[in-house]
Amino acid sequence: MSHPTNAYSLVADIGGTNTRVALARGLEIREDTIRRYSNADYAGLESVLKRYIDEEGGVDCIGACVAVAGPVRDARATMTNLDWTIDKTTLSRATGAETVAILNDLQAQGHALGHVAPGNIREIIAFPEASPHAAKLVIGVGTGFNATPVFDTEDGRYVTPSESGHVNLPVNSEADLRLAQYVSTAHGFPAVEDVLSGRGLERVYAWLGAEAGAPLEKTAAEIMQGCADRSDARAVEAARVFARFLGVVAGNLALIQLPFGGVYLVGGVSRAIAPYLREFGFADAFRDKGRFAGFMGNFGVAVIEDDYAALIGCAAHLNGLMLPGTAS
Repeated sequence: MSHPTNAYSLVADIGGTNTRVALARGLEIREDTIRRYSNADYAGLESVLKRYIDEEGGVDCIGACVAVAGPVRDARATMTNLDWTIDKTTLSRATGAETVAILNDLQAQGHALGHVAPGNIREIIAFPEASPHAAKLVIGVGTGFNATPVFDTEDGRYVTPSESGHVNLPVNSEADLRLAQYVSTAHGFPAVEDVLSGRGLERVYAWLGAEAGAPLEKTAAEIMQGCADRSDARAVEAARVFARFLGVVAGNLALIQLPFGGVYLVGGVSRAIAPYLREFGFADAFRDKGRFAGFMGNFGVAVIEDDYAALIGCAAHLNGLMLPGTAS
């Protein structure tokens, strides 16, 4: 397959297990170019990208942007669950692109806001009127947990790096305290991520079993299936506990960041729990802030259900960098 020179940008979403790579023209992801690679088969990202470029007929890319499941500092990324280090030099060498960028995966989701098709956005709490420059908040729930504000300014969009999943789990009842003590054995203290993640859902299920004196473990997928078909009352309760904690934490973060432009939940676990958030009390937990309960009505909440959102965000970020008069 051959592509015109300097017509496309390369975008990639690098997870702990797999890397997805695609070509983008402006803000459009060419879905027929999306390829997935198992990270275990490669020594580093450079090997993955070189293979991709070969498989796409030696495509000459004008830009390249990757979203990384790990912290990014000074344009250098280290993977949380993978022994890869990624920097701009590596990205330039692998792709030959003139403009390159490295984002945290949640930053990429933030850059996707406004570019995701309306049909892929599930509203949980209604959005009140807001100005175009109102701050937004992206909350990612998947293998881990993270959150970041999104600021639209006259100089462009800014999405700041964050590690919000490692703050302390909020405790509002004796049952919450018992859960916090139960999950704290994993890392020595109870973090938000110890409950609000795929593995966190599994811990909630196991804790409910310990509470009932009938311990049993299930995977997150099995729990969500048991909730979906109502074949497992404990799975339903685990999802209910999860939804409530997600509401509490999302409400806390909303008060910190004041996202009058809305709160957006992203990630695989967010998409899995989305059909149950209304039923399981997410909104009540989100608004349960005492005298600020009424104020919480300023914030709408939705779930982004587009699996390609990180790739879209990479394309949008590159598009902004390559506009005339902007830095590269």
